[in-house]
Amino acid sequence: MRRPLTAFVAAALTTVFLAPAPAAGAADPPVNLALTGTATASSVELDRADFVAAHVNDGDTATRWSSMYEDDNWVQVQLARPSKVDHVTLRWPNACARDFVLQTSVDGAAWTDVASLQRDTCPRTDVIALSSDEPVGYVRMQGRERWAAYGYSIAEFEIWDGPPAAPEPTLGLIPRPVSVTETGAAPFTLHKNTRILAEGDGAQAPAGRLAGLLRRSTGLPLKTAAHGRGPAPIVIEVGPGKGPQGHEEEGYTLSVTAAVIRLKAATSNGALNGVQTLRQLFPQWVESDGVVDAAWTVPAVQITDYPRFAHRGMMLDVARSFYPVDEVKRYIDAAAQFKINRLHLHLTDDQGWRIVIDDPATNPSGIDYGLLTRVGGGTAMTERGTEPGVTGYYTKADYAEIVRYAGENGMTVIPEIDMPGHVNSALHSVPQLNTPGAQPKPAPGGTTVPHNGTGAVGYSSFDADSAVTYEFVEHVLAELAAMTPGPYLHIGGDEAHVTGHDDYVRMVDAFTAHVNALGKTVVGWNEYAGTALPQDNAVVQFWNGSTAAVAAAVNGRGAKVVLSPAPHAYVPQKQDPRQPEGGTWACGGVCGLDRHYNWDPGRFVPGIQESSVLGVESALWGEFIRRVSQAEYYSYPRLIATAEVGWTPQDQRDYDDFKNRLSKVGGRLTVQGTNFFPTADVPWRLEALGVAHPAGATWTVTAPGQSTTGLSTVITWNDGTEEHPTPTTDQEGSIPDMRLNGVFTVTSTRSFSEPGTYAGTLTVRAPDRSEATSTLTVTVRD
Repeated sequence: MRRPLTAFVAAALTTVFLAPAPAAGAADPPVNLALTGTATASSVELDRADFVAAHVNDGDTATRWSSMYEDDNWVQVQLARPSKVDHVTLRWPNACARDFVLQTSVDGAAWTDVASLQRDTCPRTDVIALSSDEPVGYVRMQGRERWAAYGYSIAEFEIWDGPPAAPEPTLGLIPRPVSVTETGAAPFTLHKNTRILAEGDGAQAPAGRLAGLLRRSTGLPLKTAAHGRGPAPIVIEVGPGKGPQGHEEEGYTLSVTAAVIRLKAATSNGALNGVQTLRQLFPQWVESDGVVDAAWTVPAVQITDYPRFAHRGMMLDVARSFYPVDEVKRYIDAAAQFKINRLHLHLTDDQGWRIVIDDPATNPSGIDYGLLTRVGGGTAMTERGTEPGVTGYYTKADYAEIVRYAGENGMTVIPEIDMPGHVNSALHSVPQLNTPGAQPKPAPGGTTVPHNGTGAVGYSSFDADSAVTYEFVEHVLAELAAMTPGPYLHIGGDEAHVTGHDDYVRMVDAFTAHVNALGKTVVGWNEYAGTALPQDNAVVQFWNGSTAAVAAAVNGRGAKVVLSPAPHAYVPQKQDPRQPEGGTWACGGVCGLDRHYNWDPGRFVPGIQESSVLGVESALWGEFIRRVSQAEYYSYPRLIATAEVGWTPQDQRDYDDFKNRLSKVGGRLTVQGTNFFPTADVPWRLEALGVAHPAGATWTVTAPGQSTTGLSTVITWNDGTEEHPTPTTDQEGSIPDMRLNGVFTVTSTRSFSEPGTYAGTLTVRAPDRSEATSTLTVTVRD
């Protein structure tokens, strides 16, 4: 689902778009004036030397100042000399202020209130614009109300004399391609008669995908054809020998010149990967649902690219809280652009059953399989989260549509039926499964176990001694195999804590053998690694615990490995302490973006070769998450990091470089309407684009993590007129509400009564961000 940029209306006047000018003084990096200043405070907690005021300007976030336990406390920094200040950054490690005032003074005696702030999260970082016209000698945080019973704590009190330096130029390509060369030649520009030529079997679908993407935002017809040329063609060639040698399955080459864009691949999926890269080379406004009046250019580049790992997946837990088909499609849309190629659907768990299973022709136990969705489809997680879990289920037609849509986006669906544990929903729905060895037990007089919507795990199990168990499982797996064109079936196998070891092995061996007999490759969580996995036809998905059994399955049974280690790939874990929902067990605290990026799948499991690693997968569990908007907020940008971990060679990955590229992608995600978390250590860029219209001029601005009150905007016209409009947005961001801000609109209110040419430049500033400018020209004729 994408948010249309309604600011872009048809222009009745001539409009010319110019490239953003570099920020003034960009060559000179800003200076933290606090480092040479002197810090003092009204009090120090318990008079301890390790909490003194001098720690707020020592450049070390591991130290801090802490006050005594009263609301009326302050800490201040006297600058080495009076200076102009652009912005102040306060880093609160804990014990934040709920309410405080930022003050400045020339002499330390008379104080001016600069900003009064109320905040509802802790720990946090506050960035406060100051932009002082006159030099100041002191800056003070004056507390009004503490977060809790303790005092205030500030790790660093930073006082900056200018905005951040302009970020390094970047194409913003994620995942980073194997080889990229910017030739420096003239860019390619879309022409009104540009054709997209699909040459060879398998080229039509990628060509259609590209055409559909470009048409909606450019408004150009972009006809697809199998032959012909015309001005500035885009040529997609698919066929043997077209892709990079040795990487034919998903590799591609992409050449961009002023005259032609040429994409070559050996397969349709390889061409689709190239289309996603080309998409990122267009301006971010290409993601709009509405027509945008922009300069549709692509920089001249030469790219050769292919993935490191074949499996780059995302798991969506639809069992604890259900996602309707349209929400699954939205989740697919956002991930496909980063070359995610596996969709793992966790279809069943203790809390619910989400896939229709028909009755078999032969049904010895008389099971009514429709109960699985009539009963289990009506239950969900009832604890945690912002609301009870969503109920529902997929019909066979729904599932087929998900499989089809995923395939169009280059994704293979991997369905999971979790067993022999995590089966409370099946036991709650089907009386025949509640045999003596099953766990838990029905209440006295009941025929099925009660529904359990809590977050408890490991308490349920099938009965290893009951023939009904195997009859049920074999039919469910056969139905699922018939519905699933992909090669994989996932049987779970995790957290079967109440299943005896021998019973566990007996059941899992039977289940995996049946998947193998169905002609599918079985997948299971790493707890099943010690069983008799089908030789050379099994995948172990690691999430937690010892890797020794995984290595044994690889070396002894020829298994392959998919890596989802919880500290690096579990997105219901908090990525920032300000998030109200989410776990912290995997990392002993937050699992930030750096944890999801900085690891090496090829070396993660000792004792195996990288060739035994199929790839990586991000796992979104449903304990805390409700609906696709929250799913996106917790997944992004960490899923993007996982995509690059799975695609880009290890020696070409660098976290600072990734953040620089990601900072540009943030605006693209905003235009799409993808609800992502504006990670604190990513310098999200400001970008603006303007259009003239009969009422004047309007700019659209992307500024992830900003607010209407945090943005400073000024329009400067070449005739000396200056405006200071207030930006607007249809959606203010809120971390507690798990919501990213929308795009901002800045509107000029001036009129153009006299003929002539008027050039207007919008300058957008935000605390702790490099400014952005956008110039448009309005020509008024008689």
